[in-house]
Amino acid sequence: MAKPQKYSDEPQVIRVRIPQGTELLGVVQQRLGGSRMRVLCLDGKERICRIPGRLRRALWVRENDIVIVQPWELGGDEKGDVMYKYRNKAEIEFLRKKGYLKNIEEEF
Repeated sequence: MAKPQKYSDEPQVIRVRIPQGTELLGVVQQRLGGSRMRVLCLDGKERICRIPGRLRRALWVRENDIVIVQPWELGGDEKGDVMYKYRNKAEIEFLRKKGYLKNIEEEF
């Protein structure tokens, strides 16, 4: 039998993944099928991104989701891979407070 959860007033500490190196934040604009999608990245470019095979079953992405995109080295301005999806509102709110989503907020 499961124990009842204890609710407390103290805030929970969450760890939020932040883009590193050449990674960018982006918003999924449109699903194209076949694990591909059109993503508007923070650098102002629209990329056709795919979900890599190792993440295909673990990562379910819908329109307007905020994701981390790794641009391709060869087709850097046009293509990329989706590396991470922000799952809950607390992570997205953290990014807004820290100023990572300023360019995206102007779009919406």
